[in-house]
Amino acid sequence: MARTNTQQALSAREAQLQALLLQGLAGDAAAYRAFLAALATHVRGFLLRRLWQRPADVEDLLQEVLLAVHNARHTYEAQQPLTAWVQAIARYKLADHYRSYARHGALHEELNDESDLFAPGEEEVAQATRDLGKLLERLPARQRLPIVHVKLEGMSVEETARMTGLSSSAVKVGIHRGLKALAKLIGGKGKNED
Repeated sequence: MARTNTQQALSAREAQLQALLLQGLAGDAAAYRAFLAALATHVRGFLLRRLWQRPADVEDLLQEVLLAVHNARHTYEAQQPLTAWVQAIARYKLADHYRSYARHGALHEELNDESDLFAPGEEEVAQATRDLGKLLERLPARQRLPIVHVKLEGMSVEETARMTGLSSSAVKVGIHRGLKALAKLIGGKGKNED
């Protein structure tokens, strides 16, 4: 039932944005400004989920995406889903951003093919990040650090082992035990295991 309600809410958001865009394309400047403002909220959340390690980059990239949407507005066809059209543009700009960072030795993040442009906003993401941080603080370093480095930052087990001074086996065990402890903490069972 909750999934159906979520899908209905996402469909309603997309329909509202599509109506604003179509009104804007028909010459209604106020509707077009409302479309860009509403779209910015959704695209910002989309980008924050992918650039959570570099939140300072989000606003610049958001402006690039909105400019690309504006410049490509004549290519939008009313019968095509707005989400697919906007996500294609956002992913293209995100890929450019990743390539730019790759040239400077930064880590790549994967582009997710799932349609989540209208997923929970940045407030929910920020709250989830804070909650996860609080839970991770409750774990001992030998569990917390492997989870942070491997699962959240995308480092390899070997890189994490070198960085933390743990063996590769200890990193793997730390991840396993830490995730198990997090599951218990989330489930309200309290103390973590070693």
